Amino acid sequence: MGVDGLRTVRQSQVYMTEMVLPTHTNALGTAFGGVIMSWIDIAAAIAAQRHSMSQVVTASIDALHFVAPVKKGWVVNLKASVNRVFKTSMEIGVRIDAENPITGEYFHTATAYLTFVALNSLSQPVEIPKILPETDEEKRRYEHAEIRRQNRLQKKKAIEASKK
Repeated sequence: MGVDGLRTVRQSQVYMTEMVLPTHTNALGTAFGGVIMSWIDIAAAIAAQRHSMSQVVTASIDALHFVAPVKKGWVVNLKASVNRVFKTSMEIGVRIDAENPITGEYFHTATAYLTFVALNSLSQPVEIPKILPETDEEKRRYEHAEIRRQNRLQKKKAIEASKK
């Protein structure tokens, strides 16, 4: 644990590496988005479990933005971090970079934000230890996570109001 029972971002960060194989690609020779989404979900789930020290479930993928394709034979590097903890849920940010192993070039490929809920042995939500952002980047991500959460809540409220 960090200071006063808080956990640091660094304590639960995940670095995951995958190679894009022929079975991961589409007719264009680039990775299927769904394959990358699967890797994102796995990396984020590991970070969420490490932080909460409990079982977790994916509640939502708030945003996933692909900015560049990943070609067959390239390496995909995923970095997952807890951005912010609420009560029983937390936002995990995942940055995905592709690496051309022949040229050594790196390409930012995608960014995703996921919400996970921590569960006890009865599959009921449990409170999660708070996060302690230490670096300027972690503090920025912490603040931005609250903005995204407020946007999600406003959207949910608007949808519920439209059903009436």
